[in-house]
Amino acid sequence: MKKILFPFLLLLISLFSSCEEVVDVKLDTAPPRLVVEASIVWIKGSTGNAQKIKLTTTTGYYDTEIPIVTGANVSITNSDNVIFNFVEIPETGEYACTDFEPEIGKNYTLTIIHNGETYTASETFQSLAPITRIEQNNEGGFTGKEIEIKAYFNDPAEKDNYYLYKYQYSNETTVSYNVDDDRFFQGNEFFSRSQSDDLKKGDVIDLTHFGASKQYYNYMNILIGIVGSNSGSPFQTPPATVRGNIKNSTNPQNYALGYFALGETDMRRYVVQ
Repeated sequence: MKKILFPFLLLLISLFSSCEEVVDVKLDTAPPRLVVEASIVWIKGSTGNAQKIKLTTTTGYYDTEIPIVTGANVSITNSDNVIFNFVEIPETGEYACTDFEPEIGKNYTLTIIHNGETYTASETFQSLAPITRIEQNNEGGFTGKEIEIKAYFNDPAEKDNYYLYKYQYSNETTVSYNVDDDRFFQGNEFFSRSQSDDLKKGDVIDLTHFGASKQYYNYMNILIGIVGSNSGSPFQTPPATVRGNIKNSTNPQNYALGYFALGETDMRRYVVQ
């Protein structure tokens, strides 16, 4: 037994030692692509005049900093040919507009000129049913012991509607995103639901409902499926490329990542009781 056991122990030690070795994985590199965060939100009760668009580029897998884009020309034109210019905020990668005019049902076109190439995208401004109430259930989840928050709204019956929900929790660093379409509750009351399993009294939830187009709903549905519903931002580089609605008219092969979306938004802050 001793003769058999000793070599076996040596084998185990060798295996565990090999697990501690650092393995450098060589990954293919590609030229950086433009990444566009262009969600134009019209918060209910506000004018919607102040808007921001953020431009960054993709980077290496192991890089911790996301490069910002400077010196771009950014504007949005509505279907009446009114142009809204976005002015760069230095050293942020953000471009701001203070005189934007949101209008439900109107078409808007985003134009970005960067490094001699022109990127464009068009979308229609979407409406949103307002949040009517927020309810807390202290017997939710699979165990029946979790705190669950629901934000209710009345879905309009006259058309198909699509929703993006965002929940940000004070006790977590990530943000929860989910999408919905009204095929099963059209014209009825429905709700979004918190996704955190660790809510406790005193936690703060910033929840947002965003009116989405069908195309934006499909895009976010795929992106959330790849990245997961919990992420810092849905526009950070995912493990697989998801094409949005932004096209490069100068060089189609050098397409951008991200999406240009416009929608009414309802935001609430809820303190867990």
